[in-house]
Amino acid sequence: MPPDMEKAADAFYSGLLGIPRVAKPAHLEARGGCWFESTDICIHLGVEEGFTPARKAHPALLVSDLDALKRILEEAGVEVMADEPLPGHDRFYANDPFGNRIEFLSAL
Repeated sequence: MPPDMEKAADAFYSGLLGIPRVAKPAHLEARGGCWFESTDICIHLGVEEGFTPARKAHPALLVSDLDALKRILEEAGVEVMADEPLPGHDRFYANDPFGNRIEFLSAL
């Protein structure tokens, strides 16, 4: 993520996706960035000068209610991009506030 964008990361990952933000270890805090973790997922965003988003490589997050998440993201103004379903799954893509591609999928 770009420097000084922790509030935007928190609004997206914690606010929209519902992944709680947790404190980074004290010795890493000075580097910036932020961590989001629950019992099922850990997303650690590091700060990079001259940041370029990952547009092709991406994490895929399995969610229990894909339609509800799609509504939440769309209502927040996040563009949701459809794709062909994978066998046994429905899915879509969205970008985080920094342009990183994220795949969201749910079992059919």
